[in-house]
Amino acid sequence: MTEAHEGTADPRLEAEGELSMARLALDGGDLRHAADHVATAITFAPALPEIHELLAHLARHPRGGADLFPMDERVYLGTVVCRGHVLASLGDRAEAVRLLVSAQCHSPEHAWADVPWMYDPGLGAALPPEAVCDAIGRLLGVVGDPVPEAERAAFAPFLSLVRSAIAEHPGHAMLMWSASILVRRLGDTDAAVDLALRSARIEPSVFASVALGTAYRAQGHWAQAEQAWRQALDLEPDNLAVHTDMAEMLAEAGRPEDGIAWVEAALRKEPDHPSAFPTACMLRFGRDGDLAHLVALADHLRARPDNAHAAGVLARVAHDIPWVGGYVGPTEAVVNMLHQSLESADGTGTPELTVALSAPEPPSALLAFVRALPGSDITVGDIQPPDPRYTVPEVFGGDRLEPVRRRVWDFDGTVPRPNVAPPSAAAAGTMRDLALRKWQHPVHAYDEGVRLAGLGLTDLLGVLVHPPEPPMDEPGVWPDWIRLVQIWACLGLAHYEADRPWPGSVRRRALVDLAFGPEDWVTEAALFALVALAWTHPEDRADIAGLVTDRFRAAVEAAGSRPVTILDSIAHLVLATPEVGERVRAFAREVLAEE
Repeated sequence: MTEAHEGTADPRLEAEGELSMARLALDGGDLRHAADHVATAITFAPALPEIHELLAHLARHPRGGADLFPMDERVYLGTVVCRGHVLASLGDRAEAVRLLVSAQCHSPEHAWADVPWMYDPGLGAALPPEAVCDAIGRLLGVVGDPVPEAERAAFAPFLSLVRSAIAEHPGHAMLMWSASILVRRLGDTDAAVDLALRSARIEPSVFASVALGTAYRAQGHWAQAEQAWRQALDLEPDNLAVHTDMAEMLAEAGRPEDGIAWVEAALRKEPDHPSAFPTACMLRFGRDGDLAHLVALADHLRARPDNAHAAGVLARVAHDIPWVGGYVGPTEAVVNMLHQSLESADGTGTPELTVALSAPEPPSALLAFVRALPGSDITVGDIQPPDPRYTVPEVFGGDRLEPVRRRVWDFDGTVPRPNVAPPSAAAAGTMRDLALRKWQHPVHAYDEGVRLAGLGLTDLLGVLVHPPEPPMDEPGVWPDWIRLVQIWACLGLAHYEADRPWPGSVRRRALVDLAFGPEDWVTEAALFALVALAWTHPEDRADIAGLVTDRFRAAVEAAGSRPVTILDSIAHLVLATPEVGERVRAFAREVLAEE
């Protein structure tokens, strides 16, 4: 199903313009073009009365009817909706509902069925209960659990249909438990409990008991939910999905160990069960905070990319973990001064400031300041050793650290300057389109980084220190914008010549150079790209864990004699890296506890 073009003007005006064209075509006897314009109009304003008046006219016309809206191989959304309404006016309400459900599943945010005939109390009698159950099942495949309150209005017509069908078929068990699931997701937990109980009284089933337990869980009635799910397991002892639901509910109720026992019992029967395994990883991580559980879940998901439960669990758990579900924001003094100056500005333009820093800060932070406040001047006081302008191997020496062969920053005294050429205009445009994308977890970030795989090494390095203009005309976005550009550029580097083995590869060499180069936000971006690689490439985890550990130790040593603004961020990166030793992880936690 294809959506018709939607303009940027007022939707009602767009619809009315299409209706004007439809009337002209109708006056000329061209019903086909009239129907096409009506189908386009309905995509802009599905409930506009004038649209439905024209549809009724086209339905009754001697040369009209449903054939004006054919279900061709390439069918448009508006055609489907119009055909549904025409069929309803001609008496085929079962097929009409089926088509509107299709439209709703394709584009759930719009109220395609918000028309009077869908609210007819007799509609439930016009459809067999099996058709209503089928409609509910298809809708459940697209609605949230629960549906956000702001999105519920679009499903009101279908809720009316369900209530009408329940009144007409009070003894249909399947209708009751399936309706229970839908109304619960739409926020009516009391009705959900009642419908599930009615279904169980008509015909005890696993489905009714599961629906009842889920409704009780939504109300926070833990004991009743547990009892309902135990009844489900009495009927079907090997239903491991119910074991999983029980485990999650018990953890939510403050009984995590009982929850883990339930899910581990399921895993003894099926070690890679698509519901039980992700939930087990989540509960184990909640118990001990060991990143290995989430990495195991990521490995499970990479092998089974269609496991929606695994994807949802990983995204949910990762969300609040620094450098796992999102980047750590900048904390430099110059960034704080930037925001303070913008907040105190009188609205006559961006201020020009002269700032004296007592200690050097990352070149990218200074770049963000001067890009946000053009004409400003920054001076830096004495530099305490170890000198952040040099690479880590230059400062700390030793044979263990690999030499840095390329660096993106150089310095004229204390003033940083780019040491690579700017990216091409095409590469800058590509980055500008991509940089605001969010990731759910490191595997997702790595996968999204492939969008930059077509850029050359010169472009990926150049954009790190020559970032394009942000799409928002707001000076205050520059720090986060530069940070995101650098993160995505490094994720692009992670895919550079990805068909070559990791040891000795250009992508490894480039990321190591950036991570161990002059102290900067680029350091963090490169380390995160290494973290994302470790999450997705088990065979490279030991090497990457060693690299991240070495960079962390260098930052800690430097922080013993001078400020290191990126130290806490690197500590979070340590905690996000698979297979880092527990002693190093414990030290990272100590560093963060000293904030």
